[in-house]
Amino acid sequence: MEYRKLPRGEEMISVLGLGMGGIQKASDKEIEQVIRKAVEHGVNFLDLCGGANNVYAPIGRAFADVRSKVFIQMHFGAVYNDKGDYGWSRDFDEIKRTFEWELETLGTDYADFGFLHCVDEDEDFDELVSSGVLDYIRELKKRGTVRHIGFSSHTPSVANRILDSGEADLMMFSINPAYDFERGDDYGKGTVSERFELFRRCESEGVGISVMKPFNAGRMLSAAASPFGKALTKYQCLQYALDRPGVLTVLPGVRGMSDLDELLGFVDAPVSERDYSVIGTFSAKEIYGNCVYCNHCQPCPAGIDIGLVNKYYDLAKTGDKLAANHYDKLAVKADACLECGHCDRRCPFKVRQMSRMSEIAEYFG
Repeated sequence: MEYRKLPRGEEMISVLGLGMGGIQKASDKEIEQVIRKAVEHGVNFLDLCGGANNVYAPIGRAFADVRSKVFIQMHFGAVYNDKGDYGWSRDFDEIKRTFEWELETLGTDYADFGFLHCVDEDEDFDELVSSGVLDYIRELKKRGTVRHIGFSSHTPSVANRILDSGEADLMMFSINPAYDFERGDDYGKGTVSERFELFRRCESEGVGISVMKPFNAGRMLSAAASPFGKALTKYQCLQYALDRPGVLTVLPGVRGMSDLDELLGFVDAPVSERDYSVIGTFSAKEIYGNCVYCNHCQPCPAGIDIGLVNKYYDLAKTGDKLAANHYDKLAVKADACLECGHCDRRCPFKVRQMSRMSEIAEYFG
């Protein structure tokens, strides 16, 4: 399992996490078994926005002995009705009552991440502020009941507004090729440039990203349902999300043990099964000419890690002061380019990498 450090903390987070939104139909026994097996195999991050409230007790029992090794994000605004079904609210008392119930049922006295839930419109953020929910999370952080403040959103403009506040250490965002290339549904908001600039901003400012909807609710996995008319595999979608700037972990929903077993297979899957460069043959034209760090151009005869060089360059231009330092530490830099044309011929996104290597070398030089 690969781990990535939370920029504003010491937590090392597994690149594979679990979304609990679809596991409510499994038995209590299977829910416990799923969590235990996941933790045994190195998964240490859970999103606890459950599809129903019956998942909390078995989850709590499953990680009782390893609570300090597991990181959970809990949503202030996700609530449950008298039947236990999921819903959302902006009412302070209901949100406070739900959070206290969740902690008690889980058998823990803190949340690693306290999230402003589903902040998709400016009005959502305004309500969470005016109702006192944000102040409540701040107070909980002072007490240690919440370790970090975060938020979930599908909207770049709203996400940027929250980032402007400086409150967030983690952002949960929907990332998949359909959304990023303007082929998504109502949740796939923002243009190609707006979304990519948001991801780069997060990395530049030290805000981690946890990823929801990596499969576009399963539509990316079916040629009939995909907005591109062609399917990707789960492993291609996972790798695509993990290669976006700022991303720490991807949180696909698991419905039971079979989903978990398939997910864990990603860890040992060969590079060929993770290669998502095929999206260059059916992605939106707006992305052409932009490096998405897929490294389909590899191997470079000069030994340049072309995707990583491009990533540091893009981050440096957004103001990331550490990007230049990271670039300087590379064993082989852009100025080693042989201008052989290998990368230009292989790039599925029609990036003129030879010219870009010259541009990058000049920039950092």
